[in-house]
Amino acid sequence: MIDLTINSDRLARAVQRAKERNIIIPTLKQQQKPKLIPAAIAAKLKNVGLWDLNPLNLFRITWHNEPTPSGGGFGGVNFVEFPKALTGVEARILAPVGKWFPTGAHKVGAAFGCLVPRLVTGQFDPTTQKAVWPSTGNYCRGGAYDSALLACQSIAILPEGMSQERFNWLASVAGEIIKTPGSESNVKEIFDKCWELRNSGQDLMIFNQFEEFGNYLWHYEVTGAAMLEVLEQQMGPKDNYRGFISATGSAGTIATGDRLKKHFPTSKIVASEALQCPTLLNNGFGAHRIEGIGDKHVPWIHNVKNTDMVVAIDDEATVSLIRLFNESAGKKYLAGRGVSEELIARLPWLGISGVGNLLSAIKFAKYYELGENDVVLTVLTDSMEMYGSRLQELTQERGDFSELDAAAAYHQYLMGVTIDYVQELTYYERKRIHNLKYYTWVEQQGKTYEEIQAQWYDPTYWSDIPGHAEQIDALIEEFNAQTGLLKG
Repeated sequence: MIDLTINSDRLARAVQRAKERNIIIPTLKQQQKPKLIPAAIAAKLKNVGLWDLNPLNLFRITWHNEPTPSGGGFGGVNFVEFPKALTGVEARILAPVGKWFPTGAHKVGAAFGCLVPRLVTGQFDPTTQKAVWPSTGNYCRGGAYDSALLACQSIAILPEGMSQERFNWLASVAGEIIKTPGSESNVKEIFDKCWELRNSGQDLMIFNQFEEFGNYLWHYEVTGAAMLEVLEQQMGPKDNYRGFISATGSAGTIATGDRLKKHFPTSKIVASEALQCPTLLNNGFGAHRIEGIGDKHVPWIHNVKNTDMVVAIDDEATVSLIRLFNESAGKKYLAGRGVSEELIARLPWLGISGVGNLLSAIKFAKYYELGENDVVLTVLTDSMEMYGSRLQELTQERGDFSELDAAAAYHQYLMGVTIDYVQELTYYERKRIHNLKYYTWVEQQGKTYEEIQAQWYDPTYWSDIPGHAEQIDALIEEFNAQTGLLKG
């Protein structure tokens, strides 16, 4: 699933390129625990901006960055706790924050997990090949950024209907940008473009996040460790961890739930999606506005057999709440409802999919009637930094956001959350969702019948993936040793 076969000739060229460009690659262990990062590198980062195209920022691919745009060090995991005044539930909902990664989104880590194993084995040659990053937004941004830091050429693929901020930023980082038809839910069009590139005769490697187990592994190891750290820090002796909620997207982030369930066997893993495109819930399809979650297929790397619940969120709720959280009338109304100024200042840390994850966590808490000693985890994958244009579009379409609008959004979409469009998954309901993989991955994308069966029936298929982490770290350490840069 993660091929670590060595290609010596290409590896030698990759090592030489890294040596010439002063590139040192962090291990997964260092991304989990930045205290393991050499002191000299941490000191140099104090003069580097969080988004700078500087190879040192590879060491900032971690949940532990100091929340500052430039020159920060490392600390605890950045997370937000959402109180009852905002959620309407007693349960404690905690969410690590993706805004403080380079590029402002945690997908830069998923891209690292896909590219670096190929680089340190010599399977990918940065001197001759292009790295192709198919995505509905943040993953191709993370891939283009990682490629720039690792001295690789890149091609970013994303739907033409994504937010303008993504295209503006990519123009300065990616070698090439390809726009595909449609918007968030048009994933097949991205896959079709990948096949077109494969057949074009170009020397390239496609890092398809929906099938790359490096994506699964990075989140299992790094995001999973961050979540466990938050629980260790926040849970008291009477608290109970109940579950992890994430939009499926490429199914990288939801792999975190597999790590958490290993430590808390009775906890739940909840997959969230848009009500307007309820693929998991009822084999549905359609278009929606929750940017960053992808759909109309089941990702190859989604461990469906370990998923306990599916929740669908109305995209109108997310659109209304980004206005509530970011417009002045909304902030004023929230303050009047008892939401602290500190939290109000952090609400822009929720992008559109982060709002969707929060609403799914509220549904989960209401469904199981969770109380004040119950802890729920979700994740804020990016922030409103990528969606300012969406707020402008909503103002043009609907007019200024008033106090009355704020009251309606707060009571309808936060206090009024219900347990509709929630499904607990039985064995056969999980199998129904898993079987949907066949139509995308076996019929269209070249996977085999034997492997899709192994994903369901072989108990070692998923449990063996984390075992690659130590092997990859050893290869990274050997790669760095060959460049000789750490000696300096």
